[in-house]
Amino acid sequence: MEVIVKPDYDQISKLAARMIADVIRNKPRCVLGLATGGTPVGTYKELIRMHEEEGLDFSQASSFNLDEYVGLEHAHDQSYWYFMNDNLFKHVNINLANVHVPDGKALDIESHCRWYDEEIRKWGGLDIQILGIGGNGHIAFNEPGTAIWSRTHWTSLDERTIADNTRFFKSVNDVPRYALTMGIGTILEARKIIMLANKDSKADAIAAAVEGAVTAMVPASTLQFHPDTTVIIDKAAASKLKRTYRTEPAKAPVAKRKR
Repeated sequence: MEVIVKPDYDQISKLAARMIADVIRNKPRCVLGLATGGTPVGTYKELIRMHEEEGLDFSQASSFNLDEYVGLEHAHDQSYWYFMNDNLFKHVNINLANVHVPDGKALDIESHCRWYDEEIRKWGGLDIQILGIGGNGHIAFNEPGTAIWSRTHWTSLDERTIADNTRFFKSVNDVPRYALTMGIGTILEARKIIMLANKDSKADAIAAAVEGAVTAMVPASTLQFHPDTTVIIDKAAASKLKRTYRTEPAKAPVAKRKR
């Protein structure tokens, strides 16, 4: 992992957007792996600004979202399709025919999950995947205990995840208890991964993911297996880390020492 500690959320968002924009410019027909939740909103706002002011072109890009609540149709104002359209898609020139979000109303969920993984392969695989991290260390909706090499699947949500997501609903009783999610194995097949986190509420999870042992009980720790993962966090989220990390990406790969 390359870990980058920025002063604040705004700087996290700008760096992440710059890295995503580089992928789009270098490969216009790229496949983007997108995330929902509060953390990536600033990144999407910066990408929109780049589109409007710098001509960042999404017209040939395609996308796959990490997850969706079971039972919510696209039109529901808490569905992740609605979130992505509201926070990114309708503001840029991406072709909606190239946009993919798991179908929370799928009649055969297991078949739909297999189809979703196959579609990612058919489109050439994910060039870059954006992730947040849950307070319990989950990535996407891969809760603690999820098999490390899992594929896209449906899952029940951890009580902490339900509590964390209550802020988006009228009450805790309105939060769905099940979701469709890319598996950890699916995520790890992305060519590049960026994980974002801010606030001290994520400090323990970040410390466990970055400096702890790789374990299914901290799903984000599996990113240590990935050859090109960048973790971008603010000082508050970095407060439990024991080592000192960069404030900017490395300009060139660091040569490994021979053993």
